[in-house]
Amino acid sequence: MNRINKALPVFLFFPFFALAGSSPLFAAGEAVSSAGHLPPVWLVAPFVLLLLMIATGPLLYHRFWEHNYRNVSIGLGGVVALYYGFLMEHGVHVLRHTLEEYLAFIALIASLFVVSGGILIKIERRGTPFVNGMLLLFGALLSNLIGTTGASMLLIRPFMRINEGRLHAFHIVFFIFIISNIGGALTPIGDPPLFLGFLKGVPFFWVISKVWLPWAVTVAGLVILFMLFDAKAGDAGHSAGEQHGGIVIAGKKNFIYLAMIIAAVFLDPAVIDGFPSLQKLFHLPFGIRELILLGVSVAAYKTADHEALKGNEFNFEPIREVAFLFIGIFATMIPALELIGAYASVHAGDFSVTAFYWMTGALSGILDNAPTYLNFLAGALGKFGLDIGSPATVKMFAEGVASPVQGDVSSEFYLMAITVASVFFGAMTYIGNAPNFMVKNIAAQAEVDVPDFLEYIYKYSVPVLVPFFAVIWLLFFNH
Repeated sequence: MNRINKALPVFLFFPFFALAGSSPLFAAGEAVSSAGHLPPVWLVAPFVLLLLMIATGPLLYHRFWEHNYRNVSIGLGGVVALYYGFLMEHGVHVLRHTLEEYLAFIALIASLFVVSGGILIKIERRGTPFVNGMLLLFGALLSNLIGTTGASMLLIRPFMRINEGRLHAFHIVFFIFIISNIGGALTPIGDPPLFLGFLKGVPFFWVISKVWLPWAVTVAGLVILFMLFDAKAGDAGHSAGEQHGGIVIAGKKNFIYLAMIIAAVFLDPAVIDGFPSLQKLFHLPFGIRELILLGVSVAAYKTADHEALKGNEFNFEPIREVAFLFIGIFATMIPALELIGAYASVHAGDFSVTAFYWMTGALSGILDNAPTYLNFLAGALGKFGLDIGSPATVKMFAEGVASPVQGDVSSEFYLMAITVASVFFGAMTYIGNAPNFMVKNIAAQAEVDVPDFLEYIYKYSVPVLVPFFAVIWLLFFNH
């Protein structure tokens, strides 16, 4: 890999080259898939088509997309599922594992959506650059305690209310950048890939001890930039709330449900030795955790404070759209993830910290960042002669005590790069992280100016985030 660690533009646009079949991934995929172990590269086409339709549907053929996005998503996912079910020797196992991941994913975000919808937060202040900046900073911290999805669902409505009459597209975009993604990089609770790393053996407090400085630089920089934008935008005349006031909360009992959700996240055999697994005992595609989350959701909705639901204009459309679109995304991205995983495992020895940072990040922006994190973590471990299946070796890798590669940096830098990139780059697109799409839908339902899929990328995430990510690379991962 000639000068791969300096080829930043290649890694920024690696996903698009890969999906177009014009990268080393294409050749690697063709070579291995011919042996029957990996899918053919052309099977990535449904994923590419789904992404294109998500990007262009609401803009170019709104009526068709609004009425048929469910059928499109399920149909394209079905193409991949049928191929795996009937033509891949390991296909049924892969589909079952994907279904388990999807049900765990949708159970968590749906429960957080329902519970937070029953909590009405009224901030009796007008939205100003300082107030908004402090709210975004608070949300970034909160996302490490209740997850990016929980913090996003809890704060997006009060954020919009205090800025009523002066909301611009950048308000929603920076909310997604800071609270829905980058803010949750300090704990395994904050974002799904970090929790998977914890399950694999990364110590719980390793993340905050190693990532706090890149997190602080990025969050502080984004909050300051937002406040400058907000100050320049000014006040359109109408302002919500008083200049000085407190915070009123309706539906406080839902915080108990919220605590139950966070506790349920840890009900996993990988965390608690001997904890029963319904998947292994009864071959079900869900576990006790998902049943608890479903029960909490039903109980929270049935006992919800009606004033809170009404004040939040609560309805199920945002989570319904996320559920349908992401079942298609989870299914269609299976071939892409398998090809990427194979490529990473074969070429990991040639990858530097820079390569792991940019490739993990670029792919986390359009694929599920959790399996992307695991694929590159496995590749990095392999470079050091370690196995991702051993929690003890993963812990050694995280602590930098693994046998170093001659002339290379400590293994902890590789894990730092993969960790930061998988969480931070999730903000690059609406599909990079589940709460992105949910925040967009909630804002759109409130008739707030929200950029479409492509506008979000070329107008906001590329010009705003990529320079920040480049600075983080220069400061911490330029090895």
